[in-house]
Amino acid sequence: MFHRTINIPESNSLFLFGARGTGKSTLLKTLYGDDSNTLWIDLLDVAQEDFYRRAPGGLSEAIAGQSPTRVVIDEVQKLPKLLDIVHMEIERDKSRQFVLTGSSARKLKRGNANLLAGRAFAFDLHPLTFLELDDAFVLDDMLRWGSLPVFHDAHLLAPDRIRFLRTYATTYLREEVLIEQLIRNIDPFANFLELAAQCNGEIINYSKFARQIGVDHKTVKSYYQILQDTLIGFMLPAFNRSIRKQQQSSPKFFFFDLGVKRALARALTIDLAPSIFAYGKAFEHLVILEAMRLNAYFEKDFRFHYLQSKAGAEIDLVISRPGKTDVLVKIKSTRQVLHEHTRHLEAFAASWDRPLQTEVWSLQQQRTQIRTHTCLHWQ
Repeated sequence: MFHRTINIPESNSLFLFGARGTGKSTLLKTLYGDDSNTLWIDLLDVAQEDFYRRAPGGLSEAIAGQSPTRVVIDEVQKLPKLLDIVHMEIERDKSRQFVLTGSSARKLKRGNANLLAGRAFAFDLHPLTFLELDDAFVLDDMLRWGSLPVFHDAHLLAPDRIRFLRTYATTYLREEVLIEQLIRNIDPFANFLELAAQCNGEIINYSKFARQIGVDHKTVKSYYQILQDTLIGFMLPAFNRSIRKQQQSSPKFFFFDLGVKRALARALTIDLAPSIFAYGKAFEHLVILEAMRLNAYFEKDFRFHYLQSKAGAEIDLVISRPGKTDVLVKIKSTRQVLHEHTRHLEAFAASWDRPLQTEVWSLQQQRTQIRTHTCLHWQ
């Protein structure tokens, strides 16, 4: 078990969201597994789900009978009605902590479920970061297989990693999409998933996607929304000082894990050598994931965008930091940063209208300076 960076409050009630396999249950069992004052309700257990589906009020009876200091409800989105009971119990005894996990916030949000009106904090759990892996971190393994905890806890060999990731992709289709009835027809969505994985990290062309899978562009947008709501990925919006223009620009989309992305793209058996283009794209994907994850865990409240000029010059990350200067970042998988790697930074920095830092994040070990641009090892 790796030490997770996320800071779980000891007393306040909370939602802990995360895609399947990110280690929510394992984390909570590590924190509370030996605590006899914790009441556990696992809605993945068929018998427990059936009982509370028929009698949601049974939760109050269980609490009254055991008087626990903490109640853990795993996969609460399966029975959103339980949240009304949780709300009532929080009002009855504010000293009792409720820890509510879910692999999808979509059913709760779209079903107008009781999200406890601020009485519970909300946290997201991600796959392992390089900080959490520590000495077990191997860059090329993370690029090829991703960082779901199962690979590192069980030490799976390559053939079993391929089988697991393929199964994960099909399980997601079956359980998160079909069982939750998010869509009616699985075939175009399955085609969309493969195409979205192949185009991971590129600017989304909704109309082109729609033509390729035989649906309209509004359906493609709804498919991307499903991926966000089920925490399978996130949008990286285009940067613009104008909120209106920013909303009119197409975002990029990134899957939450590199291994799952490669499984959906049917690329698990393809070599990922440092000399090929796909390696650089995977490295960029990894670094952006790490930035997103650590921003969430350390609660920095930074905002991330990409930036592209009409001529095609691109900045991989624009980081807006409250009370601090903006940061423009180029991400390169090179082990030696050259002047040519900074030319897009040079172009954008010349017209930036506020204080600015410009950086290149790469595999180069030593910190160097090229004109005004700081070159750092990505970690």
